[in-house]
Amino acid sequence: MERSERVAEEVRNIVADVIRNDIRDPRLPAIVSITYVKVTRDFSHANIYYSVYGTDKEKSDCADALASAGSYIRREIAGRIKLRIVPELHFIPDDSIERGIRISKLIDDTLKKDMEKDFGDNKED
Repeated sequence: MERSERVAEEVRNIVADVIRNDIRDPRLPAIVSITYVKVTRDFSHANIYYSVYGTDKEKSDCADALASAGSYIRREIAGRIKLRIVPELHFIPDDSIERGIRISKLIDDTLKKDMEKDFGDNKED
């Protein structure tokens, strides 16, 4: 595991902890998941992918809240990790969980229709 990967994992843990325990912004929904963090090799930037389960308004409010809290979160990272350069944070919405749920639902619906069709065909025999 490269150093940038280890730092990314530690940044992910810190950001998740800060969001869960320290930020009191009412725009932030109760359920925000930090799904992935990618830190550049020189540690100057960190892309933080997050997922929000909720309406489009809640997702938009969450993006605003995270952008607003970005400097606070960056200071928290600086205080908890010993780095020469603390990365600039870029929050990026991640809809992979919702896509996975949607795909799973489509598969389940298709299987259900196929089983109903097969069951209906067998019943006629």
